[in-house]
Amino acid sequence: MRNNSIFTTTKIFGVSYELKVSYKRVKSPKLELKEKQILINLPIKYKKINDDIIIETLLQKMYDAIANKELEVIMEKVRTTLKFAPDDYKIMRLDKRLGKCLANKLIINPDIVKYRKEIIEYVVLYEFCKLKINKTGKKFYEFIQQYMPNYENYEYELIGIKY
Repeated sequence: MRNNSIFTTTKIFGVSYELKVSYKRVKSPKLELKEKQILINLPIKYKKINDDIIIETLLQKMYDAIANKELEVIMEKVRTTLKFAPDDYKIMRLDKRLGKCLANKLIINPDIVKYRKEIIEYVVLYEFCKLKINKTGKKFYEFIQQYMPNYENYEYELIGIKY
């Protein structure tokens, strides 16, 4: 039982937030963001079950909502910078990837909002560049470097994550 205990952290735009779970007289699970804390209120009846799946689902819904709100601004910034764009983009959970380019459509993983906005911009720029230069190589990275000279710093932060 985790009643009113902080048991882990998660990130939003690179900032760590403590997760605090409480059991209250509520009808359904609720999540609230406060100063560097994510307060999760679960119905009292959930005390007897493993609530990890419920908490993970709430966090995923939170990331989905943040991504739906914030990614359009970043997409527009990259569109304006490069002066080209995909036909469309979709926010969808991907396995171990933050972004993917398929034909003329980008897929962005909503978990990307765990990272700093500069990292998000790099991933979006990277995927946009795949539209222009299909294969990653010297020409591809020279193209990225024109628009983001310090891209290697962001790539270094993402080591171990495929995008």
